[in-house]
Amino acid sequence: MRVNHASTLSVNYFVSYLNLIMISRRNYVKRSHIMYEERFFKDETDRYGKMTETHFNLAIQKLKQK
Repeated sequence: MRVNHASTLSVNYFVSYLNLIMISRRNYVKRSHIMYEERFFKDETDRYGKMTETHFNLAIQKLKQK
């Protein structure tokens, strides 16, 4: 997936994408979260800026509440 470094990714973006990962791979939130950090962020969650990192963390919290 191509990401523009100048934009901030939204909470809804991460919720949708993590849901997709969980459905396609039958993963739980925690496993999806770890896998996404490794592949998308390359283990650097602030790689695309602090706001994107914050939105990612908010999405994880939102998914855990379901």
